[in-house]
Amino acid sequence: MSVDDIVKLFDAVTKLLSVLVWPSVLIFILVRFGKDLRDFVRSLGELSLKGAGFEASLKRKQAEAAAALAAATVSRSEVASTAETSAREAKVAADIVAEAFTPRNIRRLGNSTVLWVDDRPANNVYARQSLEALGIRFVLAESTEEALDKLSRQKFDVIISDMRRPPDPHAGYTLLDKLRASGDRTPFIIYASSRDPEHVVEARRRGAMGSTNNPSELFELVLSALGRTP
Repeated sequence: MSVDDIVKLFDAVTKLLSVLVWPSVLIFILVRFGKDLRDFVRSLGELSLKGAGFEASLKRKQAEAAAALAAATVSRSEVASTAETSAREAKVAADIVAEAFTPRNIRRLGNSTVLWVDDRPANNVYARQSLEALGIRFVLAESTEEALDKLSRQKFDVIISDMRRPPDPHAGYTLLDKLRASGDRTPFIIYASSRDPEHVVEARRRGAMGSTNNPSELFELVLSALGRTP
């Protein structure tokens, strides 16, 4: 897709805003046109959308983070999102991102590095992008052994881990237990398919900050672990 095509796409979206819920449109376009759209957004100093009787103006990085976080939520949903639910999820994402985007946070979080352990890192692209917009850097590992190797050579500010990595159905706990047994107290977050209360309790009992399957909650947990300031 050329830049001209993307400009035309934005023009069409603006015209649609008077009859459609704009976050749903934005999420659809982000998921459908992914890389091309993000490259275009990065070229802007500011993204402005007008329509349906309101004006929204977000700085480039804040818009990118909000859209990525909303897309992450939709992509992990087990049930197809309606325009209404997509709009609600997008608003929650935008509110969370807006609170995080202070000059002080941007300066401080830019020095943070997170280790993300998942045997399928492509599943978390949008969630990572929402945090990368704040300047947070990520190092990826696809196995417990690879994670332990990287931890032996580099210090991380936060560790995010999925739960199941074949052949270990509780690989997240395996890594967490090894770290805590060795005295490593790096903030640890489980990002898996469940946020059942018993799983959250068990994760915390073992020494994790929490366990979630919700991208917005993950976003807040990471920022909390990094000591976000108001």
